[in-house]
Amino acid sequence: MTSRVTLLSPATSPSLRRALFYDGDALDEAGAARAREAAGVLPAPARVLLSPSARCRGTAAALGLEGVAAAELAGLDVGRWRGRALEEVAAAEPEAMARWLADPGSAPHGGESVEGLCARVARWLEEERDGAVRTLAVVEPEVVRAAVAGALSAPAAAFWRLDVPPLTLTELSGRAGRWNVRLGRPLTPSDADRG
Repeated sequence: MTSRVTLLSPATSPSLRRALFYDGDALDEAGAARAREAAGVLPAPARVLLSPSARCRGTAAALGLEGVAAAELAGLDVGRWRGRALEEVAAAEPEAMARWLADPGSAPHGGESVEGLCARVARWLEEERDGAVRTLAVVEPEVVRAAVAGALSAPAAAFWRLDVPPLTLTELSGRAGRWNVRLGRPLTPSDADRG
């Protein structure tokens, strides 16, 4: 029995375009338009799960999908850095930023560590591997990164080596105690021809 999980990163939002730690903003108009253009491209999943963020809910809605928010798929809690630019934090707290980027177990911002996020997503993936349901999850980019690191049994430090563009698919297929990964397929209307 093979489990199939497709992770879809959200369309763009103002915080993503400005390289800010996500602050809860909704999709920008360009991101919403791209998602609407791709509506109907995905094969119908048995279930749709969502990171509980505005941009993931907005992406799903623009694609015409109804899903259920799953707390275990929430994005990384960056605590007091939320809404701030990476450069701003690096200038104001250079040691804290360096520690955060070097040590996946640290959380100098007062939120969740990368290691904690990876462990949370790995637990979710473990539960998914035992089911035969085709799942589509519209999730924050950091959840995709954590899922790929977990699927490959990579250390949490691999999180920093993965880039997840907006509105791309990462497909996981699991059986016999392991996952296979197909990375970064763009979600475009031409995908309908590929099935």
